[in-house]
Amino acid sequence: MSRTLDDLLPTPLQAEHLAALAPLADSRDLLALLDRWVERGWLRALDRAFVSFLAEREPGGDPLVLLAAALASHQLGHGHVCLDLEQTLAEPDFALSLPPEGDALAGPLLLPSQLLAALEPALWRQRIAASGLVADGDSAGHEARPLVLSAQRLYLRRYWRYERRVDHSLQQRIATHEAIPHDLPARLAQLFEGGAPAGQVDWQKLACALATRAAFSIVTGGPGTGKTTTVVRLLALLQGPAVEQGRPLRIRLAAPTGKAAARLTESIGQQVERLQVDATLRAQIPTEVSTVHRLLGSRPGSRHFRHHAGNPLPLDVLVVDEASMIDLEMMANLLDALPSRARLVLLGDKDQLASVEAGAVLGDLCRYAEEGRYTAATQAWLEQVGGQSLHDSGLLPGDAQQHALAQQVVMLRHSRRFGEGSGIGRLARWVNLQQAEQARALLSLPPDDVFGLALRGEHDRAFDRLLLEGLGRGEEGPQGYRSYLRTLGRHRPAPGTPADASEWEHWAARVLGSFEGFQLLCAVRRGAWGVEGLNERVARVLHGAGLIDTRLPWYEGRPVLVTRNDYGLGLMNGDIGIALRLPDETGETSLRVAFARNDGSGGVRFVLPSRLNEVETVFAMTVHKSQGSEFSHTALVLPDALNPVLTKELIYTGITRAKACFSLIEPRAGVFEEAVKRKVRRISGLALENI
Repeated sequence: MSRTLDDLLPTPLQAEHLAALAPLADSRDLLALLDRWVERGWLRALDRAFVSFLAEREPGGDPLVLLAAALASHQLGHGHVCLDLEQTLAEPDFALSLPPEGDALAGPLLLPSQLLAALEPALWRQRIAASGLVADGDSAGHEARPLVLSAQRLYLRRYWRYERRVDHSLQQRIATHEAIPHDLPARLAQLFEGGAPAGQVDWQKLACALATRAAFSIVTGGPGTGKTTTVVRLLALLQGPAVEQGRPLRIRLAAPTGKAAARLTESIGQQVERLQVDATLRAQIPTEVSTVHRLLGSRPGSRHFRHHAGNPLPLDVLVVDEASMIDLEMMANLLDALPSRARLVLLGDKDQLASVEAGAVLGDLCRYAEEGRYTAATQAWLEQVGGQSLHDSGLLPGDAQQHALAQQVVMLRHSRRFGEGSGIGRLARWVNLQQAEQARALLSLPPDDVFGLALRGEHDRAFDRLLLEGLGRGEEGPQGYRSYLRTLGRHRPAPGTPADASEWEHWAARVLGSFEGFQLLCAVRRGAWGVEGLNERVARVLHGAGLIDTRLPWYEGRPVLVTRNDYGLGLMNGDIGIALRLPDETGETSLRVAFARNDGSGGVRFVLPSRLNEVETVFAMTVHKSQGSEFSHTALVLPDALNPVLTKELIYTGITRAKACFSLIEPRAGVFEEAVKRKVRRISGLALENI
């Protein structure tokens, strides 16, 4: 095939196109350009290394294919499963987030958008499809080729396989019809005695009913909508007949992070205790929650797990909470490890941020959750077993073929935490609906549980006061970081208390609980308004107030976040600990870091700072890291310039981490509105399949 520049150009021929496409005349020129993009921070070194691997595999390969491969790898780093060729050419800056915002002045360096704008879409796809490096997604052959092209989507082969595995497994599970108890309506009526308020659909009851029908189901909903309550009743519904037959189901509970697992362990234990069922049945409902990595049997230094298709998990029912945090690769591994007849129930908020890694699996699978899209047969069955009409529910009708997955998805719609009068709830709803003007109007005349602070410069003292004192409404109002340090000092056990006395553990638990009274959240890591800059600022403010002594790296009161699972210490990514000074057997005091145990017991473990390698100070954390956590008072700090990570999902997730009060800190006007108007658009093929 001839590879002249004329072949690549759209018509009419333009001189600027010739200049832009010059790097595509030879693969060596393209590689040199990619090197400069890496130096500029537009591509990862990993992306460039992948292209080098392809260039070695096919010397003299087509530069157009190598360019596409570099961008497909780049997309993985931004959470996308693949590269959408049409979208990339239509909106290159938006599709690729290149160059990073704030770095648009490239000088003599050719911008990605300039290079892509000169390409002809049909020919780019044709050249990619003709390459020996690329397999056809609709063909079973070419297993050894590193890239896969399906329609307009280009994948790295591994992620193509992950997507196909997830798709195939879910189709099988949705088609697996389970035996439904003949007395299902009576069992539901017993578990949901009292039901929803008059005039409201009891979505929790319907979620339980739907989950009995197939081997896969999803329960989605915002904070306070009762996902945990629903799943406990579902487990009672599933376990009841099994216990009566003398063959209790093997049920396991899991969550993506240690923090989420600990929270679910605590809340599910409370819900099980309240269940109005026979004690024998209650005893067969588990309350201990594991991380997904631990459940699968993570192998250190490897992507592989002890449990897989050849060694499946020994269970009959698996419930996974905070499923929005599970990426495509993990979902593929989880589904592989499930026995073919096991049920899988996913819980999560479809509107939260997706996983940091590639894929937005829960969001893809819940694409019709808001609309319902139940078939006439499904709706009639729900009305029959649930004893309530869905005629005025606002659900849209569905098609059995096009909306097969939707028949197993229920969205919970009534929040008990954020009622109609909750400012946090209303602000979250406006943000979720991308109604920036209404959200701003609420912030302009805020209710008691919402506070906005427009900063007058980087050194605004009002922000420092908020970090220290909260909103200044006394000890009963929304707090700042002085609160947990006050708890640390006021409630320390008396001098001479033996080192092994329980008072030390009770004190540590109280300090950890107090720290959850306030949390600073950020959208970005770097800069004055990112995690790094704000951690330094908070430490400086607290040091200046005489509350901590930061002259050494480790000091009493230092809060730290675990950034990597440490199974030897029993610490999980996302766990928060606080350095405290405790006595040893000799009466001498030394620093140890207190962590809440991840078993829901309320206990505390102490770890020497020297044993903690993967931790960072956590006065401020990213919104991503806060998922699975809740804080009484949450303050979200926006950066002073628009950034690719700023979307309505990030703002919504930050707002809904707050239980009692939310503060929005704005260094520059307009960033909030622009962020709310932008929506995460994770590119994958999973959302296109009729599952």
